[in-house]
Amino acid sequence: MIFLARHCETTWNLAGRYQGRLESALSGFGVRQGFALADYFARRATRGDSIPALAISSPLLRCTATARFVTDRLALPLATDERLIEIDHGRWQGRYRDELARDDPERYRIWREEPAHVAFEDGETLLDVRARWRAFAETALAGEERDVLIVTHDAVVRCALLDVTGRRLQEFWRPKVENAGFARLERDGRKLRVVEECVVSHLTGVRASLAGQAL
Repeated sequence: MIFLARHCETTWNLAGRYQGRLESALSGFGVRQGFALADYFARRATRGDSIPALAISSPLLRCTATARFVTDRLALPLATDERLIEIDHGRWQGRYRDELARDDPERYRIWREEPAHVAFEDGETLLDVRARWRAFAETALAGEERDVLIVTHDAVVRCALLDVTGRRLQEFWRPKVENAGFARLERDGRKLRVVEECVVSHLTGVRASLAGQAL
């Protein structure tokens, strides 16, 4: 089983700022989500259900901090992989969503309506993100038979879900992705399949609002 998680809520999520490759800390609410995620896997262990044998995280702080709630609780090894890092938003990084909607309106419109066609200035495209995911899946997961927790970012989770289900990048906004939520994927030979797109049952009372986030 592959547990493909987005990191917990951050202070920049709350502020509506694009994070990209820049660092931002978990919010107080995000810390509560981290404990809830660890509790979820601890309960699975108590029941004898499958739990991760290791965790692989984006190297950015918001992901490693999220992963450590689980790895510390279950005494699991934690590795990082650069290919799981967030999309490079280029010159959007560190700026507020509402500011960009005003100052870069055409690119912002395309990002919201035709995301597969956006190339961020001094940054990446969704094709770049999907290529990184594919390289990661083909090398880090192909020969790995243990259950794995992957902690990464919104754009990576979306591209991964679209890739696994054979959908186009133009459908980028269709998958459901939440802070500290995760998709459950199963191996089907050398391929993956989605069992559940977004598990949030463990987040009762601590689900973050996505309405103001800079996604």
